[in-house]
Amino acid sequence: MSGWKTGEAEIQQLLADGHLQRVVGGKVNGEQLLLRAERTLSTASAIVATDPESAYVLAYDATRYACISLLARQGLRPTTSGGHYAVERAVRAQFGAGFRSFGAMRRRRNELEYPTATEEHADQDEVQDTVDTAQGLIAAAGKLLPALAVF
Repeated sequence: MSGWKTGEAEIQQLLADGHLQRVVGGKVNGEQLLLRAERTLSTASAIVATDPESAYVLAYDATRYACISLLARQGLRPTTSGGHYAVERAVRAQFGAGFRSFGAMRRRRNELEYPTATEEHADQDEVQDTVDTAQGLIAAAGKLLPALAVF
C-alpha cells in the first residue's frame, strides 16, 4: 500500500477522517514547495529585527511549506478540515521527533496570530531561534524528499 511504513496507521486515519486527501499528477511535486519554503525563510530572516511577529509567522510558514512538500511527494495534502494540525500529525508520525518542533511553532504562531492577551509579542531572540529551527527542518525535508514514494 505505502512505500513508507513508519506512521502508516496515522496517515490512514487522517485520510479516513478527511484531514488528508490523495493527489495525483503534477500536484505530486514537493520540490517547488521546498523552494517556496527556502524563499519564505529568506524573507523571514530579513525582517527579524524590524518586524519580529511577521518574521515568526513567515518562519513558521516556511517550515509548513517544507512539511507539505514531503506530503506532496507522497501524493498527499491536507484538507481544509485537517489544516495545519493534520500536517503536524502526518510529519511527526512519519518522520519522528525531529519534526516535533513544527508543532511547537504552530502553537506559538497561533498565539501570535490569535492573541488572548492584549499585547502578545515575539522578541528578536525568540524569532531568530525559530528561524534557525526552520532552517534545520527545511534542510531535513530536503534530505528526506528524494527518498519518499507515493503513499
